[in-house]
Amino acid sequence: MKYLIAGLGNIGPEYTFTRHNVGFMALDRLAAQQGFSFKMERLAYIGEFKHKGKQIYCIKPTTYMNLSGNAINYWLQALKIPVENLLVICDDLALPFGKLRMKTKGSHGGQNGLRNIEEKLGTPNYTRLRFGIGNEFARGKQVDYVLKPFDEDEMIQLVARLDRTDEIILNFCTIGVERTMNFYNE
Repeated sequence: MKYLIAGLGNIGPEYTFTRHNVGFMALDRLAAQQGFSFKMERLAYIGEFKHKGKQIYCIKPTTYMNLSGNAINYWLQALKIPVENLLVICDDLALPFGKLRMKTKGSHGGQNGLRNIEEKLGTPNYTRLRFGIGNEFARGKQVDYVLKPFDEDEMIQLVARLDRTDEIILNFCTIGVERTMNFYNE
């Protein structure tokens, strides 16, 4: 059984520790824990590993956040992975910092990366794990907020939340989405 885990973010050093890159951060943490590395391939950095008999492919799209659907659709097709075995990890302004919520379908909620994925896949029915980044910004400053690095207090808490995210990824691939949501949704 094969799975595709897509962490959303933007490429480039100026985005590395920004709130919008929490999907990339989760996969970097997973790579460190599982002992795999990423290599540049078509439309994404890709890495793979096995866990409990499951083949897990992880991608960090190089298309920038708003065009993530191009990379995800390509790799689903190339690897012949059904959309039911796709998990997308992204930031979410509507959730408090560090709160994690998994859903199997729903709207993009204004998140442009999810909007593009829905367009490219032709369905809103794919699993996403939303990582709360809070919404402490002045009116009209949303873009500045999501492209700003996490503050010191958040960075201290971030590692534990990324470890929890990685537990969720592994459970999604081994015990299934419904049981994972029951265990981990906060």
